[in-house]
Formats: sequence, structure tokens, C-alpha cells
Amino acid sequence: MINLSKRQLKTVVFSLGLAFMGLAQAQMPNSLSPSSARVYFVQPADGQVFDGQDEAGIEIIFGLTGMQVSPAGIAVPNSGHHHLLINVEHLPDLTNPLPATDQVRHFGKGQTSTRVKLLVGKHRLQLILGNQVHIPHSPPVMSEVIEIEVR
Repeated sequence: MINLSKRQLKTVVFSLGLAFMGLAQAQMPNSLSPSSARVYFVQPADGQVFDGQDEAGIEIIFGLTGMQVSPAGIAVPNSGHHHLLINVEHLPDLTNPLPATDQVRHFGKGQTSTRVKLLVGKHRLQLILGNQVHIPHSPPVMSEVIEIEVR
């Protein structure tokens, strides 16, 4: 039997935890993106102003060149699906699956457009393409940040 102090036991448990995290990270599938890949907003335009009374919301159309759109869960080379970032100040960790939140919206069925309702004010929008498990490609395929306003 091994006799460890509490401090030694904590060190062993911590080290094992780090090892398992590293193993999980190593098993995350990362997908390469071609240098020609580009994701962008077809609409809205940067600086566009919208009427906040429109009940249908703002139509957002995603554009992609140099790659194909494919649904989440299906590994297809040179493809991915869209993620819309709304008012995100700092990008999430691009080596892990993107979180699914009100600010990071997933389009895992392969959708290329959506409608969103936004409060009155200025809003920052950005697109990021994710692979079959929502991890951004390497290098990441991201749009420029655009800013729109709802009045």
C-alpha cells in the first residue's frame, strides 16, 4: 500500500486531472481550412440602421467562399457550419467547441441565414465557421466584425 500525505495526494489528483484534460484536448478533432476560405455577411451591411419596430427582426444572410457548408456532426473535408457572434467583446477559445449561448448562436443544420431581434442600440456581429463538432478551423475562418444599429 502506498502511503501519501494529504498534500501529496492532492498533487497526484491535480496531475491526473491535467493529464486527462490534455488527453481530451488531443482527441478534439481540428479541421484545416484552405487559405482561400472566407466567411462574410451578405446582409446586413456594416453601419446599416434598422427600425426597432420591425416584428420580423433583422434578416442576416451568411456568405462563404473557398469551402462548403455542411451540418454539424458530419465530417466533410473543407466544410463547416456557421456561428453568429452577437456583441461578443472577446473571442472564445478557438481551439475548443464554441459555446452555445444567446451571444454565440449555432447553425448546425447548415443554415445560411437567420432573423434576429435586437434591442435598440448598436450591435457588433461576427461570423465564425466551425467544423463538425463546433471547433473553428485552423486557421480560423472568421468574418470582419460589423456594427449595425437598431433605432
